[in-house]
Amino acid sequence: MASGKMSARQKMINLMYLVFIAMLALNMSKEVLSAFGFMNEKLTVNNISTTEKNNEAYANLATKASEQTAKFGPLKAQADKIKKSSSEFYSYLADLKNKMTADIEDKKDYETMDKTSFLDEYFFKGDKYTPEGQEFLNEINSYRTELIDVLGTDSKFAPIIKDRFSTEEQTNRDGKTIKWLDYRYKGFPLVASLTNLTQMQADIKNTESDILNSLLGGQLESEVSLTNYKGIVALDKNAYFAGEKVTGKIVLGRYDATMVPDKVILNGRDYDNIEAGQVIVDMPAGNVGNHDIKGKITFTQGGEPVEVPFESSYSVIPEPSNAVVSADKMNVVYRGLDNPISVSLPGVGDNNLNVSASGGKLTGSRGKYSIRPGAGNLATINVSAKLSSGKTVNSKATFRIKDIPAAMGSVRGQYGTVRMPKSGLANAPIAAGLPDFEFDLKIKVKSFKIKVPGQLTILVNGTKLTAAAKQKLSRAKRGDIINIYGIKASANGYDLKQVLPVNIELTN
Repeated sequence: MASGKMSARQKMINLMYLVFIAMLALNMSKEVLSAFGFMNEKLTVNNISTTEKNNEAYANLATKASEQTAKFGPLKAQADKIKKSSSEFYSYLADLKNKMTADIEDKKDYETMDKTSFLDEYFFKGDKYTPEGQEFLNEINSYRTELIDVLGTDSKFAPIIKDRFSTEEQTNRDGKTIKWLDYRYKGFPLVASLTNLTQMQADIKNTESDILNSLLGGQLESEVSLTNYKGIVALDKNAYFAGEKVTGKIVLGRYDATMVPDKVILNGRDYDNIEAGQVIVDMPAGNVGNHDIKGKITFTQGGEPVEVPFESSYSVIPEPSNAVVSADKMNVVYRGLDNPISVSLPGVGDNNLNVSASGGKLTGSRGKYSIRPGAGNLATINVSAKLSSGKTVNSKATFRIKDIPAAMGSVRGQYGTVRMPKSGLANAPIAAGLPDFEFDLKIKVKSFKIKVPGQLTILVNGTKLTAAAKQKLSRAKRGDIINIYGIKASANGYDLKQVLPVNIELTN
C-alpha cells in the first residue's frame, strides 16, 4: 500500500483502508462498524481539545500584537487569515456531517451506519459528480490554496498542506488510476465516510496548531538570535587625561526598533523623546565635571508593566577658545580656482559655525568650504561660534593669493622637446598641462602659433593644425625643430597667463 518512510497521518489512512478491506471480507462486520464509530468519537474529542489550544494561541498572539504592534502585528494578520479560512472549511465539513446523520435517531448506533447510499447519491451521478460533489472538491482545493497563499510557496508548511489536503488521482493496488473522490468516498459505509470527514477536520485543527506554533516560535527564535545583538562598550567615564588607564566593560545588547516603551524616566523626570524603539538623549551637558545619566524604561508584557533600569555617565570638558582652520592645499589659495578649505572648532558642531570670507567668494557648509580668490593678494577666513555657555568665540586665518603657475604645452601627453614623424604632428592635437600641480584642472587650448624653419609663423585657432599650417609643415625636413609657442589656454574657465612652448623634432 505504501513504501519508504511514512508520516503518522499516512499510517492512519493506510490502517483505515486495511479496515475497509477487512469489512468487505467480513460482510460489513458490526464490530468493525462500531470500531469506526469509536474512532470518530476519539477524533471529535481531540478536535475540541485542539480547538481550545488554538484559541488560546490566537488570544496570546492578539495580546502581543496589541502590546507590540510592529513586531507581532504582521504575524497576527497572517494568523487571522488562517483562522478565517480554517473556520469556514471546518464549518462546511460539520454541516456536511449533520446532513449525513440527519435521518439517524441514535447518532451512536454505529452498527446501523453500514449503508453507502447517502454519499453515493449526494456526491456522484453516474460517472460524474453532482454539484454537491464538485463543491466538496472545490472547498478542499480552495482551503489548500488559501493557506499556501498566506504562508507563501516557499514556506516549510506548503508541501505538508498539499499532502494533507490533496485531491490528486489515486492508484489502487491493482495499478489502476482512480479519481480521488471515487477512491475515498464512493461505496464506503456511512460511518467510515463520517470518520474520514472528522479526520479531515482534525487535519484542519492540527494545521492551524502547527502554523501558530511556528509563527510564535519563529519570532521568539529571531528575538534570541545572536545576529540581533551588538557589542556595547561601556567605559567607566567618557573623558580621560593623557597617561590615565581606560577602564570599562563590553557587553552584549539587543536593539529592536519595534520595542516602543510605554514610559521613560530620565534623571528623575518623565521623558518622551522616543524614536523607533530608541530613547533619544537630548539635554544640557551641565557644568565641567562628571555627570550621570540614569533612569528606567517601562514596557507592557502580558498585561503587566515591566521596568528596565539604565545607567551611564559622561564628562564635560572646558570650552575651547580658538578655532582650528587648515588649508587642504598648503597655505596658498590660487586665483581662478575653487580652493578647498576645512573649518572646525573643537566641541562645536559644524552646523553651528558661522564662516565667512574676505578677499574671495566662499561656498560650502558643515566644515567643508571652497574659496575663489578675487583680485587682491590676501584672502581671510573668519569663524565665529556661540558656545553652550553663551560665550562667543571668534577666529580667523589668512592665505596668500597666487596666480595659477605657468602651464606647459604638450603633444601626445609629452612636454619639452618631442620627437615624432611629420604625419603624426599634422594630426596630433596641441594640449597643455600642469604636471606637478595639486589641482585637477581641465585645461582647454584656444589657439597657438607654429613656426617651421624657413617659413612664416602661422596662427592657429583651436587645437589642430589648419590647412595653411599643414602646408608650411609639409616643407619641413627630417631633423627640423618645429616650434609651438604663444599658446593661449584656459583652466576651469580661467584664462591662464602663461603657457610654455613645446618643440617637435621631426623624425622623417
